[in-house]
Amino acid sequence: MGRIAMKPERTPSMRMISAFRCSWLLGVILLVSAATGWAQAGNVSTAAQQVLNRPRPSQALPGPTADLLAKLESIYKDIHANPELSMQEQRTAGIAAAWLRQSGYEVTEKIGGTGVVGLLRNGDGATVLLRADMDALPMKENSGLPYASTKTGKGPSGEETAIAHSCGHDMHVTWLMGVTRILAENRDKWHGTVMAVFQPAEETGEGAKAMVADGMVKRFPKPDVALAQHVMSLPAGRIAIRSGPVLSMSDSWEVKLFGRGGHGSGPEYTVDPVVMAAASVMRLQTVVSREISMMDRAVVTVGALQAGSSPNIIPDDALLRLNVRTFDEQVRETVLSAIKRIINAEAIASQAPKPPAFTVVGEFPLTSNDEAATAKVTEALKGRFGSNVQQGSPATASEDFSIFARTWNGPSVFWFVGGTDPQKYAEAEKAGRLNELPSNHSPQFAPIINPTLRVGIETMLAAAGPWLTTAGAKP
Repeated sequence: MGRIAMKPERTPSMRMISAFRCSWLLGVILLVSAATGWAQAGNVSTAAQQVLNRPRPSQALPGPTADLLAKLESIYKDIHANPELSMQEQRTAGIAAAWLRQSGYEVTEKIGGTGVVGLLRNGDGATVLLRADMDALPMKENSGLPYASTKTGKGPSGEETAIAHSCGHDMHVTWLMGVTRILAENRDKWHGTVMAVFQPAEETGEGAKAMVADGMVKRFPKPDVALAQHVMSLPAGRIAIRSGPVLSMSDSWEVKLFGRGGHGSGPEYTVDPVVMAAASVMRLQTVVSREISMMDRAVVTVGALQAGSSPNIIPDDALLRLNVRTFDEQVRETVLSAIKRIINAEAIASQAPKPPAFTVVGEFPLTSNDEAATAKVTEALKGRFGSNVQQGSPATASEDFSIFARTWNGPSVFWFVGGTDPQKYAEAEKAGRLNELPSNHSPQFAPIINPTLRVGIETMLAAAGPWLTTAGAKP
């Protein structure tokens, strides 16, 4: 658990002002609860209400008003119910662009396909990039919510699929919309330039690359820092942040193994690619356990093995789809090399008519937080959320957000915001069943709106503060 930042001693008059602000804020929060009835399945839990009612110190950039939160809740539910697959986010991008224009931003659309960038210039100072991803997943939602998605669409290969916001990108979009509105309405409290980026196709690793390839670096000012956040299955109100590696590198491959098909009754006349593929899958399980040190981290997953169409036909080929996660470049090279060596060897052992074909279908870079920038963000978050800001741990999920900072050769910071009902989280933790809570990419995953929506807006505002507010902005 992180320590609460030390605060200077306050005078009696300062304490009076602080008490007044806290009382006023409590009134606003109670009004929100009464007026909007926020909760996903009825009443807000006691633990979630405690997060809402927690007194907060004064800050240069104010949090969202009850009216703004009500508008954003409606928008969130609409985006959740109308998800769009990677590189197909036309509707979501349109909502974000219209919102930015209403707030006075310079808006550029269709960057890298469906990407949107909004610029708000407010005098001299730092340029801060704030990013939200927009795409949903090709899966069916089973959350039971009244605004659950029932949408279907076509995947990249033309296949019909259900679509769901089961990773929380709808919350990310709504957070950034709230942040941009508050910044636009409080220009007297900050100076510099805000670059709001609504990015497509994070799930496939295409979005950031596509925006960069579309001239983003040349078309927009270089940011002094890039900031992004992700909703996770932590308790709502909790924030996890760390310096250094945060999310792993990811490599996704398709491997086609070639055989010689024939009748199932005469396997001696064939080269069976199903056996070849099955042997490869089993042998690949030894890459991490026998070739990678226990001091390093790596994951090799074969997510699909596809071959044949009939029980009495030996097919001509088989397809493997596999994914690798690593944190170290040397480990990555070792794992990828081992995968090629093993699959090629199985093909030779099976007397395959030709070598396997390896195709790269996706890559994600390492997400690593800049040390100095992370220290600034952490201090700002602790000043606003106290002990609810905790030290995070590296995760084997992957992100393409860091591509922006890498391309501009600048610092970036990425952190996590909890979205699980705190009461349910506490009960699961006490019972030793945290792994049973719905997490990202689960059909049941959907963040509790209250207080997740408000907290996510305030975390990004607080994180941007050291670069934008009068005290922290660069001259």
